[in-house]
Amino acid sequence: MISPGTVAALAVATAGGAGYAPFAPGTVGSLVGLLIWWLMPPAAGPQAAAIAALFLAGCWSGSAAELYFQKTDPSHVVLDEVVGMLITLFMIPVGWKGAAVGFLLFRVFDIVKPPPANRLEHLPGGIGIMADDAMSAVYANLALRLSIWAYGRVAI
Repeated sequence: MISPGTVAALAVATAGGAGYAPFAPGTVGSLVGLLIWWLMPPAAGPQAAAIAALFLAGCWSGSAAELYFQKTDPSHVVLDEVVGMLITLFMIPVGWKGAAVGFLLFRVFDIVKPPPANRLEHLPGGIGIMADDAMSAVYANLALRLSIWAYGRVAI
């Protein structure tokens, strides 16, 4: 029997069950992040608070999910992708076109994991699950900003 605390942790870690998607759960989690971004107010305070709260929730729930699934960084854990999308689009005034570019940039950086993201994933428990995606999202955020700066708009 699963404890209520574990059930809650799994619900959080899987972004309400999105992590159980049969195909590309990380991409599905990123889409959940995109939806949350769209629903959020465009002010720095609420965005930063959501990122911080979800990051901490991911550290807690990710550790619990690793224990439950008996696996390091189980694929069902997608809250890291949700937070990654929020960081990718943090305080960048874009519409859906720019958000789509941010989504693609984040997915690329999350898969490639350039240093130090590739080392951060080796941190223990939920912090490792969350930290590598957060770093990948910082790269995606900077790349999106660079695109806007260089072209005066999102470059596509």
